Amino acid sequence: MLNTWVVVPTCLPIVLRRCHACASGRFRANGKFRVNANHKLIDAWLLALCTACGETTKLTVLERRNVRSVRPDLLDRLHDNDLGLAAELLRDPVVRRRNRIALDWDDAWRLDTGGSTHMDREVIDVSVHFAARIPVRPARLIAEGFGLSRAEVERLIAEGNLVSAVRLSGKLTGDFGFTLKR
Repeated sequence: MLNTWVVVPTCLPIVLRRCHACASGRFRANGKFRVNANHKLIDAWLLALCTACGETTKLTVLERRNVRSVRPDLLDRLHDNDLGLAAELLRDPVVRRRNRIALDWDDAWRLDTGGSTHMDREVIDVSVHFAARIPVRPARLIAEGFGLSRAEVERLIAEGNLVSAVRLSGKLTGDFGFTLKR
């Protein structure tokens, strides 16, 4: 029987960027946007607050764009401070590269095992689905899902009792499956 696990985001990740006021490197985005129009041109930023001093930083979303070239539904979402849009923009590699930021997903996701049954079987097949592109170490997911230590998971991989078509070292952001032999 195939068990399905889902990696689900629980909140927006921490934005890693140096604060100009206190030299901290962590900002929390709360889904607020600032939109500024000057004649026919529009700018939009996602606002984030420094976790140490509370200073605000602006992450560029739109820069000097013609208002007519921006989709009306995007403008509405910006004006409504849409939290879902903030999450989409933070996951967008173009936005991250333009703003020279990285994301820290620690404590911003959870593993939903769906109350997996049949954990006492000799061979357990698991399919892992990512609800969002969250970089997570497969060994950490497996350890959390089965209630094992990461060292125990590494031992199972080394012994060949934990196998997958994908490499289980490093971080993954896409769906994968694995088989555990007890």
